[in-house]
Amino acid sequence: MTLVLALDTSTPAVTAGIVRLDDLSVLAERVTVDARAHAERLTPNVLSALADAGLAMPDLDAVVVGCGPGPFTGLRAGMASAAAYGHALGIPVRGVCSLDAIGVRTTGDTLVVTDARRREVYWARYHDGVRMDGPGVSAPAEVDPGPARAVAGSPDHAALFGLPPCAPVHPTPAGLVAAVSDWSQPPQPLVALYLRRPDARPLAARG
Repeated sequence: MTLVLALDTSTPAVTAGIVRLDDLSVLAERVTVDARAHAERLTPNVLSALADAGLAMPDLDAVVVGCGPGPFTGLRAGMASAAAYGHALGIPVRGVCSLDAIGVRTTGDTLVVTDARRREVYWARYHDGVRMDGPGVSAPAEVDPGPARAVAGSPDHAALFGLPPCAPVHPTPAGLVAAVSDWSQPPQPLVALYLRRPDARPLAARG
């Protein structure tokens, strides 16, 4: 039995869960929805999920973490924690697109969007859980929903596309683990999907 610690901090939801890889059963999960508490809540959520499952850190076999797209501060908290757990425990760490962790749990044609701030959204289109287009970051008016019949990820944005909202509304532990394309391959280095340049610029770049 392979036990996976699944983490995501790409949205306001601070998510930690323990997933059995064999059948994607979620043994325990803790989710705190607070866009300002990624760093503060992630470790307590991990420890609480482990306690709920009756497990300890050495019982874990792998870590999966959402790599965005998302804001820099939130992603840094999740990805740095995942890397630290993997290093300390000597177990592999795999990064996945956080939109895939939502989209993989949908059926039919679905548009997945999350809040990118600045009146923009992160988006990707899925058919029966497989990503067909994206990820991207755009103003909602510039996003073509294509054949999508529902919007997952952010219910607040569904009305902007004239489509009904559907679940899930944020990356789930099972979705994060399911988003790993091939468990037989060695994990790749973690790379954050920011999709746009940071607000801060080096002094030399300022004119």
